[in-house]
Amino acid sequence: MIEQTRRRVSLSVADDHTLIALTRAHERYYEPLLGDVRQQNLVIQPDNRGTAAAILYSLLRLSKLESTAYVALFPSDHFVSDERHFMRHVDLAFHAVRLRPELTVLLGIAADSGETAYGWIEPGQAVGADYTGICDVHQFWEKPSAELAKLLLDRACLWNTFVMVARLSTLLGLIMVTAPELYRSFARISSALLTSSEDRSIERLYASIDDTDFSREVLAGRPTNLAVLPVHGCQWSDLGEPARVIDVLSRQRIQPRWNLT
Repeated sequence: MIEQTRRRVSLSVADDHTLIALTRAHERYYEPLLGDVRQQNLVIQPDNRGTAAAILYSLLRLSKLESTAYVALFPSDHFVSDERHFMRHVDLAFHAVRLRPELTVLLGIAADSGETAYGWIEPGQAVGADYTGICDVHQFWEKPSAELAKLLLDRACLWNTFVMVARLSTLLGLIMVTAPELYRSFARISSALLTSSEDRSIERLYASIDDTDFSREVLAGRPTNLAVLPVHGCQWSDLGEPARVIDVLSRQRIQPRWNLT
């Protein structure tokens, strides 16, 4: 799935401009796949401390390389049926945030079922005539009940892909406001990043911080200047559960050897 995500991202972002956030415990799995990646592009966490820590570590590392960058965040456990179609929406989001640097634009998939294990986004008003289809975020709904999920589906709410595009400084500002303790912890060791002291400083930091979820603590905590771009005409799935893997394989008419009966 790392290889699939790298291929998808490369449709819009050059390989040498792509950072990959990893956890050291998974090294035996990712090392054979990433031999062509420069070491400075690998953000290796000593432990898993949640999505907010992984994102903040990556952003601060990137800020040392290019502080004025515009960035896109991509989870690596997604299935996308039409990658070019999907990445054209990422390009549209990049265009929007360059015109409106205060925005953070999330990609939302047009839902086709009342999924209770996904996060949902309720779109609000259009952000302007120059940003085709982009609306502000009225509300997030994280893993709703079956009854609420049906209502969200009827109201044309969107599944949150967690793919987002923003200016680097905008994302850092979001984290600073919504997760200040986590931000301060990383800020104290930021001078060590990309130096010989980085590994030692990061080890100590990760031993002292708690898990923090980016969706719950950051996005849901400050919806101001958050926008959503709906993606239609593309199948998407978060493959974090075995049942979804089986469903995607079935849709693609793929019969893996381990699923033969």
